Amino acid sequence: MPPEEPLYERDPEAWRAHLAEGNATQPRKRVGADALIRDTAGQILLVDPKYKPDWDLPGGMSEANEPPTETVRRELKEELNLDRRPRQLLCIDWVPPHGPWDDCLMFIFDGGVLDDHQITGLIVNDDELRSFKFCTKDEAAMRLRPYVWRRAHAAMKSLEVSKIFYLQDGH
Repeated sequence: MPPEEPLYERDPEAWRAHLAEGNATQPRKRVGADALIRDTAGQILLVDPKYKPDWDLPGGMSEANEPPTETVRRELKEELNLDRRPRQLLCIDWVPPHGPWDDCLMFIFDGGVLDDHQITGLIVNDDELRSFKFCTKDEAAMRLRPYVWRRAHAAMKSLEVSKIFYLQDGH
């Protein structure tokens, strides 16, 4: 007796339904993407969100089926009126569950260096932000949550050594 054809060959519609059922039961993971943007003095751009006590890198959470590079571009435009494509990936950080939040993956991209003219074009364009500021490394370390600072610091190191880092909770 010849072997039975696999489901994907004998009934493609049933195969797609089987895959859709499996997909529906898989866990979902939150994804966010931020940009490491500097000024010509090497300071890094931070934003001050109204909805949490600490400052952050510019960026945010991805929408459904949105690539992380597009998340960064959309968030920069929405938050700061900056239309900028992110450059290379600097690091990926797995953030464990904390408080009410499930775990997530955070992508940090090189946002490049802004000149004085580009900086004067930045405006708080979003009700979620109070302000933005270019900060020295020491100022950034004081304003960012410790694990976000570790992530930002790894992203800066990535620029120096041309290596992408994988982190877990900023380590």
